[in-house]
Amino acid sequence: MNVRLENMSPVVDLTRRQAIGPVRTRHPVWHDLLPPCNDACPAGEDIQGWLALAQAGKYEAAWRHLVADNPFPAIHGRVCYHPCESACNRGELDSAVSVHAVERFLGDLALEHGWTITPAPATGKRVLIVGAGPCGLSAAWHLARRGHAVEVREAGPVAGGMLHFGIPAYRLPRDVLNHEIGRLEALGVRFVLNHKVGDLAAEKAAGGFDAVLLAIGAQVARHIDIPARDAARVFDAVSVLRATGTGERPQLGRRVVVYGGGNTAMDAARTARRLGAQEALIVYYRDRAHMGALPFEAEEALEEGVRIRWLSSIRDIDGQSIRVEKMRLDENGRAQPTGEYETLEADSLILALGQQTDTAFLREVPGIGFEADGTVIVGDDFQTGCAGVFAGGDMTPANRTVTTATGHGKRAARHIDAWLRGEPFVTPARHAIVGFDALHLPLYSDALPSAQPVLPVAGRSGFEEVLGGLDERAARHEARRCLSCGNCYECDNCYAACPTGAIERLGPGRGYEVNLGRCTGCAVCFEQCPCHAIDMTPEASAAAIPNANPNTEAVR
Repeated sequence: MNVRLENMSPVVDLTRRQAIGPVRTRHPVWHDLLPPCNDACPAGEDIQGWLALAQAGKYEAAWRHLVADNPFPAIHGRVCYHPCESACNRGELDSAVSVHAVERFLGDLALEHGWTITPAPATGKRVLIVGAGPCGLSAAWHLARRGHAVEVREAGPVAGGMLHFGIPAYRLPRDVLNHEIGRLEALGVRFVLNHKVGDLAAEKAAGGFDAVLLAIGAQVARHIDIPARDAARVFDAVSVLRATGTGERPQLGRRVVVYGGGNTAMDAARTARRLGAQEALIVYYRDRAHMGALPFEAEEALEEGVRIRWLSSIRDIDGQSIRVEKMRLDENGRAQPTGEYETLEADSLILALGQQTDTAFLREVPGIGFEADGTVIVGDDFQTGCAGVFAGGDMTPANRTVTTATGHGKRAARHIDAWLRGEPFVTPARHAIVGFDALHLPLYSDALPSAQPVLPVAGRSGFEEVLGGLDERAARHEARRCLSCGNCYECDNCYAACPTGAIERLGPGRGYEVNLGRCTGCAVCFEQCPCHAIDMTPEASAAAIPNANPNTEAVR
């Protein structure tokens, strides 16, 4: 049984005029505010919008609304780190809406029913995309929808980039990945695989491309020098995950040590267990509070038997012996050596110390500049210093996640489309964010989140998917937990509460309007609106406006 700890009764503001009188000084106005989930989404999804359609059972409409921003809901419903849920206002009441689970449900439903998108009429413009990772694929989708001819050239044997080679199949089944990528081919996107672009200018000219998007992922492992005597079996995590993703089974041995504390380290350790390792130990130089991996990634690894050794740094390797120095955190949270050492025995060591992008082939392209870390310099429009050449994803300064790269692809596509049309893309104005304190929730129902089932085949010996999806009933329940923050959902609270009958319904989907001839400005509608879709605005003039004026027009 849930116990409510907070008093949800509205606080009366004694500094504000509460009563009505012979004149009206303000009246209600409906508006839209920005839900915090939408604001937090790196892909720029209108989460509240597609959740509203899903809770009404309009699943195909919800999917179409969703893929207008993110073409891969079945993928992102599985691999996104869902910052939208961390920002969700419902988390202040009981628990956040499981946005990713509903997104996965819609994505899987679309695959089951074969829902497709019809592109706009052909524009005659051609765009080359270098790299078939999440940024390139996202841009290809949005450009093709706008009617441009898109060709994606990929150095690897399959499209997907790190979606295919960096994320294990137990998190992202390959049939799901392939089916969502296949939707791009159905849209007319052409893929050229096993083709590494070397001379960008020559390929752009030979293909008659009007614009280029560089979307090469960070697939080159970052190395550090660790003194090693004798023949140590040292692998990098990217190579292990890539080999496993292509069906190989790297021989790691019975005892495996993984060096690193990010999501890739967790995946490498969990993969090692599936490849037969009886012991998988992660060594990380900081503590759990400062790890790079997301908390749920570490929890899942621990549940599968992976052990983590915090505050430890590898100093050297001698055959199967790994010397580890204990660390401590200083007052600034930085790891400092202690001079205390221990020795671990391992059959192999996997380095998971981050990745970087190979941009050497761009060094000779006039106008393209580079940051100190090797990433490409781009403007707010994602264009490099070379006209018509854009860049996004991991090869630009940004948070390196699948969802961020997908958002880059969408935004870059918008600017490329505008550039091809000879007009600048104007970013729409953003509404103000509505926080939990702005909501009016004196009454609400507890609604526990729907739990995704842990599949019985999960994880100790195979690469079957570890987490199941929601069924239709659970997904709709979850969508209905959304509070519709900042956006009217026609609950009729204002209509029922108005003491003078000034609020008038306009019909389903059309909202309300206020008859100012009846409105007294009492603000009862404002106080009763649970999602803060109403604000009280001062009258247009400073002069007092009489109430009950039959000639005052209605406003929305």
